[in-house]
Amino acid sequence: MNKTLQQLLDGIEIKALRGSTDVVVRGLCYDSRRVQPGDVFFAWRGRQQDGHRYLADAVRGGAAVLVVEEAPAEAGAATVVVVADSRRAMALMARTFHEDPSQGLAVVGVTGTNGKTTTTYLLEAILQEASLAPAVIGTVNYRFGGEIHNAPHTTPEAVELLATVAGFRHQGARSLVMEVSSHALDQYRADGIRFGVGVFTNLTPEHLDYHGDMDSYFASKLRLFAELLPQSGGRPVANIDDSYGRRLAAMLPNVLTCGRSPEAHVRPEQLSVTLHGIHGTVHTPVGTVSVASRLVGDYNVENLLGAIGAAVALNLPPAVIERGIAGAVAVPGRLEPVENDRGAVLLVDYAHTGDALDRVLQALQALSPKRILTVFGCGGDRDPRKRPVMGEVTARRSDIAIVTSDNPRTEDPLAIIDMIRGGVAAIHPREWTRQEASAAAGRGYVVIPDRREAIRFAVDLLRPGDVLLVAGKGHEDYQILGTTRIHFDDREELRAALAAGGTL
Repeated sequence: MNKTLQQLLDGIEIKALRGSTDVVVRGLCYDSRRVQPGDVFFAWRGRQQDGHRYLADAVRGGAAVLVVEEAPAEAGAATVVVVADSRRAMALMARTFHEDPSQGLAVVGVTGTNGKTTTTYLLEAILQEASLAPAVIGTVNYRFGGEIHNAPHTTPEAVELLATVAGFRHQGARSLVMEVSSHALDQYRADGIRFGVGVFTNLTPEHLDYHGDMDSYFASKLRLFAELLPQSGGRPVANIDDSYGRRLAAMLPNVLTCGRSPEAHVRPEQLSVTLHGIHGTVHTPVGTVSVASRLVGDYNVENLLGAIGAAVALNLPPAVIERGIAGAVAVPGRLEPVENDRGAVLLVDYAHTGDALDRVLQALQALSPKRILTVFGCGGDRDPRKRPVMGEVTARRSDIAIVTSDNPRTEDPLAIIDMIRGGVAAIHPREWTRQEASAAAGRGYVVIPDRREAIRFAVDLLRPGDVLLVAGKGHEDYQILGTTRIHFDDREELRAALAAGGTL
């Protein structure tokens, strides 16, 4: 696998070069603490750190090459390569180092605010049915066959991403389904992947602490379709029920559109959504697809249409698509049920934006439960603007809203809750005490900052016919308090609360 620097620099736009390009490269690294002799070390200026400060550490660790955006005065014996953007150079060099591992695979990139994970699970099942041995890289995990890796990021840094794809290909993967985050697109992490299909799900306010505004957020998503897809002759699939999806579709040639709109290439003919799933037929350019899905919720119609659109773009026949959808497994942390003997429905969902919560709660309202109880909070060190929005949506759509902590990180959990209260108060001006919530016949909200205590209190309130939604963390099995990550799984907490009979 070892390559010379000259081989790795093929196709890289170089601003300046100091030293030999004949050096043999043993590995690629962007963390100076992990540099091994013979490595290329990549340095860039981030929002919190400047990698150029650690060049001397990288040289002491044995780095043979420094890829930088500004040449250091001293680099020892290391070759120095100056480029415009070290992250993009890293992605392209990683592709060459790992021998272009996505070349020849059927690669689908899925991007958007909501629906990415569910869409990838559906596509995994369809590709499996098509005998295309799919690997998946996404929010829940990175997986192929029986091998599963933890997912520290939805889309890993380019070095790990290309190494992971190379490993999956070596094990026999013939296709790849990737969630592609806006951060990853903005930071060129996926530039080493050759995409055959790109799917746009939707765009709603999220990550604005990073992107600043919706136009910048959209521009990052646009890179997948306007820059990366054309490089490999890939085809875009866009949900035109979403305003940004419609905007995207108008900008792209050869786009395959999906949605409920009669203009969409992939659209429902007749679909019913019940507690037992989604059933019916979908029109596509290659014929009608019969749908028998275990997914619950009207918003999952969009995810199904996007997955069907991607499969059509891959030239898969309707019968294969039908069998894949019918056999798709439940998505961890996406309206994931927790069995109970209370005559109620208990669900855990990853919804952690106002739009995602609104979609989930509307889907639950459509099932006509006796009451909807929702436990939710907002993450710290993230965009604070969504907090009152999530509070207002939950209060409007739930009979009882229980405001609690999510992953407060380095923020004060009570300060986060106060911002949520601002939205809840638009619907319920007065906060209930726990006693009032227990005795309530009407609608209202209560605040319980400790998440475990909030879940147990919610379980104690359950009556037959109720739906309890615990939202925000989904598949996550941790909670971040300050800078410490502790084990915490909403599904486990619900089971423990049921076993304990409710309150602490």
